[in-house]
Amino acid sequence: MASPDRKPLLLDFEKPLAELETRIDQIRQLASENGVDVSEQIRQLEARSVQLRHEIFTSLSPAQRLQLARHPRRPSTLDYIQAISDEWMELHGDRGGSDDPALVGGIASVSGRSVVMLGHQKGRDTKDNVLRNFGMASPGGYRKAMRLMEHANRFGMPIFTFIDTPGAWPGSEAEELGQGEAIAYNLREMFGLDVPILCTVIGEGGSGGALGIGVGDRLLMFEHSVYYVASPEACASILWKDASKAPQAAEALKITAWDLKNLGILDELLPEPTSGAHSEPLKAAATLKQALLNHLEELTQMTCQQRRELRYQKFRRIGVFTEI
Repeated sequence: MASPDRKPLLLDFEKPLAELETRIDQIRQLASENGVDVSEQIRQLEARSVQLRHEIFTSLSPAQRLQLARHPRRPSTLDYIQAISDEWMELHGDRGGSDDPALVGGIASVSGRSVVMLGHQKGRDTKDNVLRNFGMASPGGYRKAMRLMEHANRFGMPIFTFIDTPGAWPGSEAEELGQGEAIAYNLREMFGLDVPILCTVIGEGGSGGALGIGVGDRLLMFEHSVYYVASPEACASILWKDASKAPQAAEALKITAWDLKNLGILDELLPEPTSGAHSEPLKAAATLKQALLNHLEELTQMTCQQRRELRYQKFRRIGVFTEI
């Protein structure tokens, strides 16, 4: 987990709140130095701070939620795995000569139950992001993920996947190595797995890169996460030849967790701490763990055939709607 005592990285819409909190600290310090009782004024300003925080984070635009989903200190796949598992052993390699650090996975114990957990892994700083390719997995990453899922299926272990990627690696080398085939293979094979599969969007869910580990019995999303067929910047560049119109594209694409919930695609929306998951990562992890265990309990009551049929019908329904 990111250290909570590091200097906060402020987004544009958080600046009024930061200014108010700085003012409160300054008043408290001056009062302490001069021996003046300003407890009532401090109480009023703190109440205003709580109110302002609530107002800001309950009225975010899709573009602002996208900023939160991309926050560099937002908990990553490895953060959540370490927080919710009792034991964890990372497994490496796709058995084809590749070990993609942008997609990690392994065997874990969660509340006494053996599971396989895997997901996209972004970096925490520039150097780490370069190593992790900014969470954009290569064909080898998706083949590693499928190897781990087949292992889980063979030994009857439920699968938890964590989605956080702007998309699959779009480089020419990735295409030469079979990026499209690797993702398509995962889509087909995940529909046929017997074990429960729970997919959670913890940050960004970008296009086929997200779907490569996103076929499951249940789809969960954190409140400030996003899921899209193309990034708002790419969409704006394609439609209007102007990336500056990304906020307009974000609105039209219906990328937020609330949008997906209203469209019937999302199975559960996970609430985040008021200022986002990065502000209280352990609280966010506890919410995720409880949700995963609740859904797993329901899914384990079904037969393998019932789960496969549920999975199939879930994706058949996506995209079917009545326009009024």
